[in-house]
Amino acid sequence: MDAGTIWSIALTAATLILALALAYRPVGDYIARIYTGTKDLAVERATYRLIGVDPAGAQTWQAYLRSVLLFSAVGVLLVYGLMRLQQFLPYALGMPAPGEALSFNTAVSFVTNTNWQSYSGETTLGYTVQFAALAVQNFVSAAVGIAVAIALVRGFASRRGGVIGNFWVDLVRGTYRLLLPFSIVAAIVLLAGGVIQNVNGFTDAATLTGAAQSIPGGPVASQEAIKLLGTNGGGFFNVNSAHPFENPTPWTNLFEIFLMLVIPFAMPRAFGRIVGDNRQGYAILAVMAGIFVASTAILTALESAGAGAAPQLAGGAMEGKEVRFGIFGSTLFGSTSTLTSTGAVNSMHDSYTALGGMMPMINMMLGEIAPGGVGSGLYGMLVLAVIAVFVGGLLIGRTPEYLGKKIGPREIKLASLYILVTPTLVLAGTALSFAIPGIRADVESTSIWNPGVHGLSEVLYAFTSAANNNGSAFAGLTANTPWLNTALGVAMLLGRFLPIVFVLALAGSLAAQDKVPSTAGTLPTHRPQFAGLLAGVAVIVTALTYFPVLTLGPLAEGLA
Repeated sequence: MDAGTIWSIALTAATLILALALAYRPVGDYIARIYTGTKDLAVERATYRLIGVDPAGAQTWQAYLRSVLLFSAVGVLLVYGLMRLQQFLPYALGMPAPGEALSFNTAVSFVTNTNWQSYSGETTLGYTVQFAALAVQNFVSAAVGIAVAIALVRGFASRRGGVIGNFWVDLVRGTYRLLLPFSIVAAIVLLAGGVIQNVNGFTDAATLTGAAQSIPGGPVASQEAIKLLGTNGGGFFNVNSAHPFENPTPWTNLFEIFLMLVIPFAMPRAFGRIVGDNRQGYAILAVMAGIFVASTAILTALESAGAGAAPQLAGGAMEGKEVRFGIFGSTLFGSTSTLTSTGAVNSMHDSYTALGGMMPMINMMLGEIAPGGVGSGLYGMLVLAVIAVFVGGLLIGRTPEYLGKKIGPREIKLASLYILVTPTLVLAGTALSFAIPGIRADVESTSIWNPGVHGLSEVLYAFTSAANNNGSAFAGLTANTPWLNTALGVAMLLGRFLPIVFVLALAGSLAAQDKVPSTAGTLPTHRPQFAGLLAGVAVIVTALTYFPVLTLGPLAEGLA
């Protein structure tokens, strides 16, 4: 890299770090106040009356879980119904209804906060479906993730309470007080940056060469804001944030990265405030930030040192990247979106170098915990903290404790089941795609456009993205087939709700305990030693689980 490039990277990184540092305390404290306050806003009280909820009633983990599942099931049915009735809705733009398999896949995708898209948004969905179905789920699916995280935090903070809050209150407050106001401000900033917001449909124009071109419009800025703040990721346009109508300039690119990170990185502060020890939040934050910086640095180095004459002349592997963003603007966005479960892209991951393309995959395989999705990143990290405390307890010969709660066989079983869900879905889905003769023939002849080792990587990436509720893809894979629409939809459902089952069961188990006092033998969980142990557990669990399949895909391709 030349001096100018290094200076640009340093300035961009410093700006982002400064913005996140300034937001950490006020945003985290605000989130904590949202979920610990006792007063309801007038609009919230009206909503509770409308849905028949008593906001003063606390729920056990079983009741909380039933509420999550019921609400999400209704969401799937509503999105599916709107898509299947699209041609009868206003602002359908003359587009027909998507097929059953695609509608199922999309409904599941947006309800599970995955936002996997097996379609081109601007040529498949009209405006009513975009904002009444997809944008609504962008808000409420994100609010569900935050609610589950807060429920787990309450489990640590509770003293023999046995209850973990009220899901409906958490859902409503997260939507009205956090996501909606933040999205309004973000949308205004994006509008000022050149992101479009209209209902103009398609505009026919003539190019400089005299050819005809149909230019799509749409309510983009409003959906772009919550897509990023809620770590959703579904793009209004097929090429997502690589489209100039969604992401026009380098500064909007940096602002969009900030939007993806601001709430997940502030969640540890809220965690520390609720449990009454801000040092615990700093320890979690340090692990998240360390993994994030390491992943971004490795990906940037791999793409900047792309082998071959063309990448060397271009100053790096520029294939599939926007010139207006460059290498670092693309890799920073890519790391952010795959480490936060957002799944938005401003460059095509399928066009990265073989080892570079492996890094977004590993980011998702880590469980998207650095900092992870809104809510899901924090509860994923806290589950790993339970494992780390258990390992630390074995090393010093004591019953493990975390935040005054004993970590016994039940807690370890629930944490272990949580960790096993996504690898099972990823590896099973990838294996079945090639093990069943009829499905394999369809995948190889229809879905995979790049045969060989890279084709395996494309399928592996798809199931990794679906099971971890990310939504990004290696774009060389055609996923709009009966098998992949169904299999990825099932992976998204199980990858979202099975972990939530185990997290809420863990929250209930912790909430039923009284706190035990710290002693000289208690493992301190706010010091650098524990942060290092936690980071090691996160990386080692991933390495042991996924290394064999990575050797068959991106590692084999990159080392060939």
